[in-house]
Amino acid sequence: MTVRSAAHYGSVREAAVAGRFYPADPRQLATTVDRLLPGSAALASGAPAPVALIVPHAGYGYSGPVAASGYARLAPLRGRVRWVVVLGPAHFRSVTTAVVPTAAAFRTPLGVLPVDAGSCTELVKHGLAVAADGPHTPEHSLEVQLPFLQRALDPGWALLPIVVGAGGDLAELLAAVIDETTLVVCSTDLSHYLPHQQARQRDRRTAGAIIAGDADAIGPGDACGAAAVRTLLRWAALAGLHIELLDLRTSADTAGDPSRVVGYGAFTVTR
Repeated sequence: MTVRSAAHYGSVREAAVAGRFYPADPRQLATTVDRLLPGSAALASGAPAPVALIVPHAGYGYSGPVAASGYARLAPLRGRVRWVVVLGPAHFRSVTTAVVPTAAAFRTPLGVLPVDAGSCTELVKHGLAVAADGPHTPEHSLEVQLPFLQRALDPGWALLPIVVGAGGDLAELLAAVIDETTLVVCSTDLSHYLPHQQARQRDRRTAGAIIAGDADAIGPGDACGAAAVRTLLRWAALAGLHIELLDLRTSADTAGDPSRVVGYGAFTVTR
């Protein structure tokens, strides 16, 4: 598959948070991501390649180093990945199920990514998702993952972006269709706006539940992407996958006020 220019697509979902959550200038963005990845790559040397990641989605100055600890694990997958499923929450629209876009591509400052329209159509056909661009248009939870993917993987993969609401659960579908050419990325932050020490305690408990694969222990107060995390954990249980914690911090550890923080965790899912 060759990634084509925007002119070859129908509707394109434009970047909504470039210049706010990450640099809008392509060179600056590439440099920023590349600077975050090498330090994490040294830690990831010799580690098994993931079939999935759980990574945060705040601005790069806050959660970028934590997300990079996950994306650094993708080096062995260069040239192998043909399909990337990105699951995340909707922050701006009320969503009760899984929602796929009707847009044919997503644009970042680093280029245009084709959407796997066939998979979107199949999800809608079987009643597992609805098609709507409204929840996707302003949403940052999926978008901030794309520049990392564009720098960590070789070109040639299609994107399946899914906003997951409280009633959405694609675990059985993922178990049936995921193969060695597929990567799943679950986008979520952890606790929100607690004092630093209280947030660390909450996030350690949440991380323990994720590692244990305890989907029922993850509630909305534990992670903004709780529904997406539960979907991933149920799929991991069905597929017999292993989950490992890579990094656990708060915004106070990176760039924020310790009196009111957001928690960030990165996890790798392997066979």
